[in-house]
Amino acid sequence: MTWVVLFCAIGIEVCATLALRASDGFRRKVWIAPVVLGYLASFYLLWLTLSLGLPVGIAYGVWTACGVALVAVVARYLFGDPLTVKMLVGIGFIVAGVLVIELASAAH
Repeated sequence: MTWVVLFCAIGIEVCATLALRASDGFRRKVWIAPVVLGYLASFYLLWLTLSLGLPVGIAYGVWTACGVALVAVVARYLFGDPLTVKMLVGIGFIVAGVLVIELASAAH
């Protein structure tokens, strides 16, 4: 249950960040509500994840790392943002780091 809540927080945070990009610096007013509500919902779900017992270092690390990786990939397809080989290598390191954190936490 804890991981489901965390992954929901990640998904909502990614959508809010993409909406922030779509807002063009809040010049496109229609995107303000999805940004604000998305971040509020994501932080609430992150708080819920912590209250369910996941350590903050693991929860926050996974939340931010997955968010960065997903936003970079999805923004490439939605907005044509750059996604270079070096960036993909960095995303690979992020994924590896999240896996190490998860494996290390499971060992304890």
